[in-house]
Amino acid sequence: MDLRNIAIIAHVDHGKTTLVDELLKQSGAFRENQKVAERAMDSDALERERGITIFAKPTSVEWKGTRINIVDTPGHADFGGEVERILSMVDGVVLLVDAAEGPMPQTKFVTSKALALGLRPIVVLNKVDKPDAEPDRALDEVFDLFANLGADEDQLDFPHLYASGRSGWADADLDGPRADLHALFNLVVNHVPAPRQLAHQDEPFTMLATTLGSDPYLGRILTGRVETGRLRSGATVQAISRIGQKIEQFRVTKIQAFRGLAQQEIDEAVAGDIVTLAGMAKATVADTICALAVEEPLAAQPIDPPTISVTFGINDSPLAGRDGKKVQSRVIRERLMKEAESNVAIKISDTAGGDAFEVAGRGELQMGVLIENMRREGFELSVSRPQVLLREENGQKLEPIEEATIDVDDEYSGAVIEKITGTRKGELVEMRPAGAGKTRIIAHVPSRGLIGYHGEFLTDTRGTGVLNRVFHGWAPYKGSIPGRRAGVLISMENGTSVAYALWNLEDRGKMFIGAQEAIYTGMIIGEHSRENDLEVNPLKGKKLTNVRASGTDEAVRLTTPITLSLEQAIAYINDDELVEVTPNAIRLRKRFLDPHERKRASKTVT
Repeated sequence: MDLRNIAIIAHVDHGKTTLVDELLKQSGAFRENQKVAERAMDSDALERERGITIFAKPTSVEWKGTRINIVDTPGHADFGGEVERILSMVDGVVLLVDAAEGPMPQTKFVTSKALALGLRPIVVLNKVDKPDAEPDRALDEVFDLFANLGADEDQLDFPHLYASGRSGWADADLDGPRADLHALFNLVVNHVPAPRQLAHQDEPFTMLATTLGSDPYLGRILTGRVETGRLRSGATVQAISRIGQKIEQFRVTKIQAFRGLAQQEIDEAVAGDIVTLAGMAKATVADTICALAVEEPLAAQPIDPPTISVTFGINDSPLAGRDGKKVQSRVIRERLMKEAESNVAIKISDTAGGDAFEVAGRGELQMGVLIENMRREGFELSVSRPQVLLREENGQKLEPIEEATIDVDDEYSGAVIEKITGTRKGELVEMRPAGAGKTRIIAHVPSRGLIGYHGEFLTDTRGTGVLNRVFHGWAPYKGSIPGRRAGVLISMENGTSVAYALWNLEDRGKMFIGAQEAIYTGMIIGEHSRENDLEVNPLKGKKLTNVRASGTDEAVRLTTPITLSLEQAIAYINDDELVEVTPNAIRLRKRFLDPHERKRASKTVT
């Protein structure tokens, strides 16, 4: 059977996973009466809740005698470590672009990786049936993007289709029949080259491991594309690290290939196909699985370095251990090391004390997904504010710069530009009308300046703005950037919050907690209306007397408290504050709970 390997690239919410659903349906991968969930490729619970793809997942379809292996890639740059490895397994890419929004930052990030590998793109302009779609403008922007990314002549001469993934059609002409996706299937078969590995089937077996997983019955499993040779189930192979060190020899207990959404056991893997192997004990991502006669490892794609770090520690608050069962630093360390093994974009290091760990990664969203998964597994943690990782070259301190693409209503563009280029030290690159009363702003902003900015951005744009960001490069350090301006309200008592006390404190600021919630000394219960921190007593009840007077028994009506999501909480805190994360709660607290210790620390900082 002929073989094609492709990856689908798209920005968040441009319809990539929905299009893959239709490709599976129209290729006959499902029975007619089979019930399939919407966005079937988003199998992880967090992916379905957030509507984003986090993990790269292969699938395969058959079309007129050709098997097409399709890899659904994450659309967010924070999960770029997944994308960089996956692209080494494919021979072509389908770039999906929203016909209204055009190519966005994450599209640019992944596309630059694909073009650098020499992959030939197919451009699909999706959602052309939307009222605000401008497919011609979007197509011109894609061509300009390719030219700016250094595409060669073959890559610039890309074919394109007009499509609606939700409606299940793709046509070469905008006014085509709009019936099905046959045009896309045929274009993939005719435009994407067959794997070059097919010509190397008689050589010794080699495969580069790109993703690591686990199975309750098979144990440790590795997925990758067979580069050369053949492999039969039961054969003995070896694992070699990327630096040439021999790790282990093992017997392959099972070989599985992707058939539709499921994996099917096969007897033999051949060069060019994407398969999953079981039987190893130590081999991991970026290792070469090969025949015993092979001496040199395959070249692995370098992974972009982390740009931020977050400190994970034990939860040492008075409420520790009430919700979660996994609270010891040893257990937290084991879980983080397991994550770093499968996710090569994350780096773990121990701190001086030994009870906290520095986790370096790509961005706040990646950290948030890791913490959310851990709390659902029963962990309790304390998490610090993200810190930007700096580097030094030729005696000059450099910091990471991100390209921020912002779509706002025209009336709010002034406020956004003032914040981005003023206090947050950004540089305006481009500003142009985006149609429908909106302005598109592109700016290069230090990563430090964007930490904690999203909430302020939504306030400035009345919730209508859209901010997308992607790593751009390194630039000289731009000096200090002010953090959060407002102070916080800190509890000075342990106990359960009282409605009457919170009602009286509403004049002081906005509350993060409601009545009858457990609190403790040093816990942050709200945001102060001024710049200084203020210690308050949320337990102070109403004085009762035996004298009845008019107005003394009026009902207490509290304003609904602000509920911060995990990412919002991490971005909100200052350097002397922590986020307490448990399976059932997200709380903010001061790093030092004792008031005297907190005052001593603030004097030292001053």
